[in-house]
Amino acid sequence: MAKKEEHVRKPDWLKIKLNTNETYTGLKKMMREKNLHTVCEEARCPNIHECWAVRKTATFMILGDVCTRACRFCAVKTGLPSELDLQEPERVAESVEVMGLKHAVITAVARDDLKDGGAAVFAETVRAVRRKNPFCTIEVLPSDMMGEYENLKTLMDARPNILNHNIETVRRLTPRVRARATYERSLEFLRRAKEMHPDIPTKSSLMIGLGETREEILETMDDLRANNVNIMTIGQYLQPTKKHLKVQKYYHPDEFAELKEIALSKGFSHCEAGPLVRSSYHADEQVNEAQVREEAKKAASK
Repeated sequence: MAKKEEHVRKPDWLKIKLNTNETYTGLKKMMREKNLHTVCEEARCPNIHECWAVRKTATFMILGDVCTRACRFCAVKTGLPSELDLQEPERVAESVEVMGLKHAVITAVARDDLKDGGAAVFAETVRAVRRKNPFCTIEVLPSDMMGEYENLKTLMDARPNILNHNIETVRRLTPRVRARATYERSLEFLRRAKEMHPDIPTKSSLMIGLGETREEILETMDDLRANNVNIMTIGQYLQPTKKHLKVQKYYHPDEFAELKEIALSKGFSHCEAGPLVRSSYHADEQVNEAQVREEAKKAASK
């Protein structure tokens, strides 16, 4: 009889208190009425109740809710996407206005079925949000858009306030964890974004707990810094369903605190690290703190 595979037990510090007050339920209702999707829901983010109910922030997911890739860590649906919804940018902009956001994050499913990877709709969403919300900073979180230069240029020329593209995992584990994406292409994507608009901060996120070593985590930090990435987030990988990759290790909060200090010592303007940290977690604070650190570094170098 085959031995049953053991699971790593989830520690106490990963338990969260749900807060489903009127603010949370009201936002959820509005999203459905406007036929909008959020990565908060689709990716089963553990912070959804805090962000929606307490901070009144959300990460909008455009270009539909069906992804052309099947990454082994992600709970977003995979399949053949529907046709583009050209009214979606305006609906996102209206929702940002109703929510009174000061910082909006716009992400999207991978659309490898489109020649431009969805860049045109992405860029128009940035412009639409800015027209209706001139004082709201905008962060974009695209896929690698198959590494096509013109696709990235279309998005960057819309001038988001911050470009976020996630490296997700270390070099060695990338083929197993990510679908149709490569470690080097993600680094190139981030480097090109900075070359196009040096004044726009870049950001990337790393999941840990998939079997990487400490040395590999530090190597990833070095690779991101070598490509001029300004902000880094580090969070615990959590298995969304039984079909996805299993957690190999749960890192202690003290280990995350140490990684944050190492990242800052390597030159990142800001690093958010913790068991429940996700790419968009406290995104508004990340931008503000990064700007303060960058200004301090410039002043010190004069």
